[in-house]
Amino acid sequence: MEDLGPNALIYALLLILPVSALIARRVPFLRVVSMLATWAALFGIATYVFTQRERFDPYLARVASALNISDQKVVGKEVRIRMSPDGHFWANATIGGLSKRLLIDSGATVTALSAQTATAAGLTVEKPMFPLLIQTANGQVSARSATVAELRLGNIVARELSVVVSPAFGETNVLGMNFLSRLKSWRVEGRTLILTPHHPQDFT
Repeated sequence: MEDLGPNALIYALLLILPVSALIARRVPFLRVVSMLATWAALFGIATYVFTQRERFDPYLARVASALNISDQKVVGKEVRIRMSPDGHFWANATIGGLSKRLLIDSGATVTALSAQTATAAGLTVEKPMFPLLIQTANGQVSARSATVAELRLGNIVARELSVVVSPAFGETNVLGMNFLSRLKSWRVEGRTLILTPHHPQDFT
């Protein structure tokens, strides 16, 4: 089970305070239990919605980081990414200054970007001399190649990273093994993916 750490005290207080207030007002026991269950459900829903939205809203991402509930954070020389509810690891990275959410997939040989992401990041997409076919979960798709001058993920910086681009990827962007192989190490501990770069960069 994941250690809640300092957040455990916050969660306990959020539950204890309303219960204490109800008891002080001598509210019947069953009503206290019912209201407590409602509070717990609302708190769970609010927490889930907040952690989902912070991936897309820079302001909420900063708040989540301050409260230590962000899915991704830099700890010492490592980047730690918690598993998402969908069972995957998603990274918040910048591609040439463009903020994007990318699926980390060790089964993908090369990093793959959607056509929309490549355009928004200003990448030069080249048509290969020979057809470039990529095997995906939905079968083979035709793709083109490009090079990302700089991709930043926490304190990790990958320069001149080769990628493939195709409209067939939809809106999904994937970080593949050609990114992971540049790291000093990467591993999964419990529900956390830990990335360790050779040369950690300043992270702000």
